[in-house]
Amino acid sequence: MEKETRKCVVVLDGALPPGVAANTAAILGVTLGRQLPEVVGEDVTDGDGNRHLGIIRFPVPVLRASAEALGELRRRLFRPEFWELTVVDFSDAAQSCRTYGEFTEKLKDIPERSLGYLGVAIHGGRKEVDRLTGSLPLLR
Repeated sequence: MEKETRKCVVVLDGALPPGVAANTAAILGVTLGRQLPEVVGEDVTDGDGNRHLGIIRFPVPVLRASAEALGELRRRLFRPEFWELTVVDFSDAAQSCRTYGEFTEKLKDIPERSLGYLGVAIHGGRKEVDRLTGSLPLLR
């Protein structure tokens, strides 16, 4: 994978409490890794011979946006010009469920505009990702 032509970012609601933000980022990362196993490097061995599982091969900046801007970003990602991007989202509907079955049933009855997005991970062409997220600040 060419680092220069591909980019991955995570965008979180900047108002989330630290624990919810960390949980959201973890969930987005696990799902993104499942969708893009080729971006995970091979296992490595340290100087003592201990094995460390491979991690993603390139940086993943974590950005912040307001809840409103995050919702608008997610809605833009449904447009045909962004269909080639890999997009993972995590919403308030998902966060409020205890099981995946509960989530899938709940989501069937919620219109997209009623979802409150806690975070979105985006991977794809650098130009497209930058066009969508280039003006967002880092989460600090």
